[in-house]
Amino acid sequence: MPFPDLRTFIERLRLDRDLVEVTTPVDPYLEAAEIHRRVVATGGPALLFTQVRGADFPLVTNLFGTTHRAELAFGDRPHRLVQQLVQLFETILPPTATKLWGARDLGFELLKIGLKKQGRGGPVTEVVTNDVHLERLPTLTTWPEDGGPFITLPLVFTEHPDGRSHNLGMYRLHVHDQQTTGMHWQIGKGGGFHYDVAESRGDALPATVFLGGPPALILSAIAPLPENVPELMLASLIGGERLRLTEGPWPHPLVASAEFALVGEVPPHERKPEGPFGDHYGYYSLQHDYPLFRVHTMAHRRDAIYPATVVGKPRQEDFFIGDLLQELLSPLFPIVMPAVKKLWSYGETGYHSLAAAIVKQRYAREAMASAFRILGEGQLSLTKFLLVTDRHVDLKDFPATLEHVLARTNPETDLYVFSNLSMDTLDYTGPEVNLGSKGVWLGLGDTVRELPRTFTGSELPQGVFDVQVFCGGCLVVGAPSRQVEPNIAARIASHSAFAEWPLIVITDEPGRAANSTINFLWTTFTRFEPAADIRARATKVVRNHLAYAAPITIDARLKTGFPKELTCRDDVAATVTRRWKEYFPAGGVEMGEADQSHLT
Repeated sequence: MPFPDLRTFIERLRLDRDLVEVTTPVDPYLEAAEIHRRVVATGGPALLFTQVRGADFPLVTNLFGTTHRAELAFGDRPHRLVQQLVQLFETILPPTATKLWGARDLGFELLKIGLKKQGRGGPVTEVVTNDVHLERLPTLTTWPEDGGPFITLPLVFTEHPDGRSHNLGMYRLHVHDQQTTGMHWQIGKGGGFHYDVAESRGDALPATVFLGGPPALILSAIAPLPENVPELMLASLIGGERLRLTEGPWPHPLVASAEFALVGEVPPHERKPEGPFGDHYGYYSLQHDYPLFRVHTMAHRRDAIYPATVVGKPRQEDFFIGDLLQELLSPLFPIVMPAVKKLWSYGETGYHSLAAAIVKQRYAREAMASAFRILGEGQLSLTKFLLVTDRHVDLKDFPATLEHVLARTNPETDLYVFSNLSMDTLDYTGPEVNLGSKGVWLGLGDTVRELPRTFTGSELPQGVFDVQVFCGGCLVVGAPSRQVEPNIAARIASHSAFAEWPLIVITDEPGRAANSTINFLWTTFTRFEPAADIRARATKVVRNHLAYAAPITIDARLKTGFPKELTCRDDVAATVTRRWKEYFPAGGVEMGEADQSHLT
């Protein structure tokens, strides 16, 4: 593998001067996370904390917090193999001897993948104990209102109770006591499906949590693979060699090169409040009951290094891995979904809140068939709002994509809202957890309107205190809170000052929302739910379809009871500012903004 274990990657970063050791004592409660966030904000190096208060092991963070490090960790082999697979799929049918011979190099590459069991032994088993003390790990509390410390880079391995498949996923673990954590299985997750089967039978589900190991394992654990596609095989494919496993007196073989392995089980019918937790949407995910993971054995290297990450308002470290995954897997979408040419989910919204697609439109409304296919495909089914076009546009350029759709759409026939559906567990815009709605907005064919780019209205509706242009056809409008003016969206949509604008976003913070694309995406799509928050100048029912007359308004003002935005505690921010030269006495590490990170 390019990097067969975590420490090999760390040493490469050290050699490249892209890792800094912090040798002064650092508190895992809030302080380490704030240091991490400020370094991420400036595109700084990976961090190895050698003295974490109360812990027996060093802590490494920000391993993948730049595009360069994320690409380095996984190498160019995955991209090459995906391109070869796509090319093979496009050219090999119907198969002939000549075509098969031409694909022989790919065949030889695929023969290298798989799992290699080496019996007992391996670095991860250098220390094995049943006297488990999770509090001796440098687990981080990352935000002031978190429910406690969390394990944030866990690789959770489970198998179907009938042995039909395995799952490797990344689900945060709230540390409850020295041997117990929560198991945050969200809807649509493979490990949760395995647990449902075991629990229905009254059985505990064996689970093994790996920390560290080949970076390819991390990529495989978070990849949005179809159900029953084996993640360990993907890790082997990425690495270019068989993944080494070691067997022993535990339910699952262990990844031999992992730093830690936590071996235990998830008992049936036991729940405990989990959270709150400052999550990658940029808000707290609230406290809810989740299953428990009871650890009975801990195995680790003698000199183990504990890996962690910190999530929060975009863009954080997870953003770079997420976008890398999209780049890697996007060429495969047309194979899985033949009418979908391109697809992009926006990490600035937490990924599931917004996506855009270019599809084939060979007959009337074929685009909706592609939209339904996207919304029914694995984790893409959690997408809340989907923009769809049939013409070329750079989907990564969101303002260009939005303008492209707005210039071509007829909202009366092209905007669809579907209510009473499942939604991402971390999205609190719906009426209750896991429930909400979805929107699909088509912009097909040739342009039907010239988009306005300058707002010239003079008389504004009562309550509106600011109007700014985000892009052609889209205004950001400042209005009082929902508590003060709950129905202002309808008044704005029908007001003559906005008649020529196809889209209006209503917000509590117009200056912030219009300041940048990142801010617009985050303040809009993390704060609205299609069924509850879309209004129009007029709405009528045509053939049981809600026909919306432009302008369309999206009410993205914060709702009552919505989770708090993540902010650093003032005293912690002051401590980190004061101690910065202690952390980095040699200099060379820029201190980013204490609170904003990359959300600017």
